[in-house]
Parts: sequence; structure tokens; C-alpha cells
Amino acid sequence: MKYSVFTDEQKRAARFAKAMGHPVRMYVLELLNKQSCCYSGDLTDILPIAKSTLSQHLKELKDAGLIQGEIEGPKVKYCINRENWKQAQELFSAILNY
Repeated sequence: MKYSVFTDEQKRAARFAKAMGHPVRMYVLELLNKQSCCYSGDLTDILPIAKSTLSQHLKELKDAGLIQGEIEGPKVKYCINRENWKQAQELFSAILNY
């Protein structure tokens, strides 16, 4: 059995940090944190990027667990995953205040 020097908390914080490592993703997170939810089409209207590029950014945030998406007809509604958002805040706070 291989021993890891990295804790589960460090691995989780790194995954969140990687997902947050682009200005578009930070914008999306800030926007979703300020309001309850947002539709992907609305984000396309706001951000000067292609829909396919936005989809890739949303997928990265969703895969990290920072946001969640729900299909509503032809649109997808995205919201902050509040449980994981709180966990990310706690992990980063512990690291930054160490």
C-alpha cells in the first residue's frame, strides 16, 4: 500500500482551486453566489465567449462540485452547490489563516 503525504482536505482544496483557476469561472461563481440561480443562456448573453467555451467552464465547476445544474426544458439552470461552497470556504480559510 502506497502512503500519501497529502490529506483528503488538501486534495479537495486543490480540486476546488483548480476549478476556480480561470477568470470566467470566478465570474460565474461570484454571480451565482450573489443570486439563487442562473440559466446558461443568460450567462452566454453576459460573457463574451462562445457557448461551447462556457459549457466547458461550467462542466469544470460542476465536476468539482462547486455548482450544480438542473435541466429545465431547453435550458440548464445552474446554482452554487451550497454544501461544497461552504466546504471550500472552510478549506481555503484554514489554509490561508494557517
